[in-house]
Amino acid sequence: MNVRAAAANVIYQVVDQGQSLTAVLPKAQQEVAPRDQALLQEICYGVLRWLPRLESVSRALMDKPLKGKQRVFHHLILVGIYQLSMMRIPPHAAVGETVNATKALKKPQLRGLVNAVLRNYQRQKAELDQQAQSHDAGRFGHPSWLVKLLKEAYPTQWEAIMDANNTKAPMWLRVNRTHHSRDSYRALLDEAGIETETHPLAADALRLLSPRDVTTLPGFADGWVSVQDAAAQLSIDFLAPQDGELILDCCAAPGGKTAHILERVPSAQVVAVDADAKRLERVGENLTRLNIHAEVKCGDARYPEQWWQGGQFDRILLDAPCSATGVIRRHPDIKWLRRADDITALAELQSEIIDAMWQQLKPGGRMVYATCSVTPQENRQQVLAFLARTSDAQLIDSSVLSVDNGTTDQPGYQIMPGDEQMDGFFYAAIEKQLA
Repeated sequence: MNVRAAAANVIYQVVDQGQSLTAVLPKAQQEVAPRDQALLQEICYGVLRWLPRLESVSRALMDKPLKGKQRVFHHLILVGIYQLSMMRIPPHAAVGETVNATKALKKPQLRGLVNAVLRNYQRQKAELDQQAQSHDAGRFGHPSWLVKLLKEAYPTQWEAIMDANNTKAPMWLRVNRTHHSRDSYRALLDEAGIETETHPLAADALRLLSPRDVTTLPGFADGWVSVQDAAAQLSIDFLAPQDGELILDCCAAPGGKTAHILERVPSAQVVAVDADAKRLERVGENLTRLNIHAEVKCGDARYPEQWWQGGQFDRILLDAPCSATGVIRRHPDIKWLRRADDITALAELQSEIIDAMWQQLKPGGRMVYATCSVTPQENRQQVLAFLARTSDAQLIDSSVLSVDNGTTDQPGYQIMPGDEQMDGFFYAAIEKQLA
């Protein structure tokens, strides 16, 4: 398929039909030539990053919006505008190939409209771009509700957070200690001409200066290394698993944190549970590649009695369902799939899961609450509310951790997108007091 037509289809499915980019992009990449797969991803990510700005331009150039079955052509026009405004593709090629995409989309009669809109944009580009960036949504490429939330929550950081969300995410590796130390694996990468950087906190993390296909990494198929953001790797420091413990990884899919626990403490008994059976398949695939074992269960974390009849756990890692507002740079569709009222609903769900999981934790045990969100409602406010209603819960002092765990007034560690090249993440480690 014409790569611009494929991009228009993907964006239509995300924006108009509410499907995730992770679900639809890989399928679309199989429909274009291998040489075009990276271009397809670049266009889709770019349009979704800058959607309000591109929408503003298209509105100014069209007498009336395209509706119904013609909506995919609206998104094709956005694809064309994005190429002309933010890509290095020669303008004649951007316009010509986008116009040709009308054939692949079975509506060649709209060729004239697409061509006219893109030609007019070329002529009025400076004025239209200025107008499109005259409001915060267009300037920062975020929906208005999220701009408002970030402004209120982070009055001195909100611009930096949104700027970070619009950057390309780096590629972080997690070195498997059962095979190599981080430094010895880094030496293997050096020998292969692959440049990396270490992380000041994540002891198993290496950042590739140039992302690459995982199959080209030494020993990837043999489980020597995995792809995982450095922020997610910090879960191991908050959890601090010990030999022989019974540990629950709650909401575990796709299994990166489960694997990290077993790489650090192979003697641990790890149970990985998730409510999504499809995503649990990824857990099994990752464990198989790494040649490690965990007990994998499908179940709702709010109702542990339905899937767990064993004893209480020594440690629980609760990577709660969240808004994912900390990983927008990896998943720009989050901005358009989420709504303001989702935050309240997610916070209620998280609260139910925390309370249920607390009952599964041994006295003296540790629970780590984690999200890949930056909203206070899901993070510090959530932990404060839990501590207030739970008499035997106590925030663990940072002095016994290798990382910051906050204070009783400001519990947990909030990582912002881009901090030390990491995704946005939140952690809080809580101990269950002995009776």
